[in-house]
Amino acid sequence: MLSISHAATGAFIAVKLGNPYLAIPLILLSHYVEDAIPHWDVGTGLTSGSKSARSALIGEVPDLLLAGILVLAMYPSSIPQIHDAKFQILSLSPIWGAFIGLLPDFLEAPRNFLKKEPCLLKPINYFHHIFHHSIPRPLDGLIPQILLVILLWYFR
Repeated sequence: MLSISHAATGAFIAVKLGNPYLAIPLILLSHYVEDAIPHWDVGTGLTSGSKSARSALIGEVPDLLLAGILVLAMYPSSIPQIHDAKFQILSLSPIWGAFIGLLPDFLEAPRNFLKKEPCLLKPINYFHHIFHHSIPRPLDGLIPQILLVILLWYFR
């Protein structure tokens, strides 16, 4: 899935639950459930070699930026104010929720972009790979993600 989908889902779960001890496992679970849905993302073709790491990285930068913008637009109160003396973890829940929602993809970055996979990440990335169901046709793979983001926006 696109970073936009994972980040929006993670932020949504974090905000709705509020409790990080409940939210974090559910956010991680949502990542794998979403990846099991046939989808297209900017990394589709990277593992098979039909896409270069450079082109995937060029596509991923705007995806991550748009993900951040969407999360901040969904939950504008999570934007830290300079004059705030204290940051409360709950007020930042959309931000840490979005990050946790993207964590399984971040853990694949060394393998995908540096061609080096630390031994600690191999079982985690293998587990992620089991669920991942990319499809090559962007339109077919974007439709479920667009619907998901619309639902998350509506119920925010």
